[in-house]
Amino acid sequence: MKSLRLLVLASGRGTHAVNLIEATRDGRISGEVVRVVSDRPDAAVLGEAGALGVSTQVLSPTTRGASLGPEAERTLLKIASDDRIDLIALCGFMRLLGPEFLDRASAPILNVHPALLPAFRGLNAQRQAIEAGVRVTGATVHFVDSGMDTGPILLQAPLEVLPGDTEKTLSERLLPLEHRLYVEAIRLIQRGAVHREGHRVTIDPGQSKNPPAAAGADRRK
Repeated sequence: MKSLRLLVLASGRGTHAVNLIEATRDGRISGEVVRVVSDRPDAAVLGEAGALGVSTQVLSPTTRGASLGPEAERTLLKIASDDRIDLIALCGFMRLLGPEFLDRASAPILNVHPALLPAFRGLNAQRQAIEAGVRVTGATVHFVDSGMDTGPILLQAPLEVLPGDTEKTLSERLLPLEHRLYVEAIRLIQRGAVHREGHRVTIDPGQSKNPPAAAGADRRK
């Protein structure tokens, strides 16, 4: 099984980034987080990663919108190439990656989202679930495309919404599930168990030593 070189993109406090760093060090993932890149110089993730001895870098967006912009994306492509990255993991990264970047990136790009996509895309997914009154939400790991949480679904796992849940308590209960699912998704890719055909993702059970909690494909047209 190939040892993976991971590039993490993050904008916030860094819980997912730290989870992946620790997973590469305790044997859950064979490999290392080579670098953590943020679009915010004040992001807490930079300090968290630096304290763990991981190289960090701030990438200044070149647009005022939700995207990074062409110049910043070219810089990110160079980082991924120079660092010989095998997989790019978005960990609370609040920027959209453009079609040109996605076409040119040589490594798979994953994201984790605190909802059962395609429900509750975008920001505040836990609040959306509470307000919608759903009884079950969950977590999704998906491949990244140029839309907002619209890429092909790799893994999903459900979580019951309790009667007394608030956005805060639901977020806290979802976080360990997101952490576990993200690691499992990367392990499946590392084993060569994941196959993509268009917007559909399949998992080869013969290559999966530990079957995932749930797997699926995005069936939207």
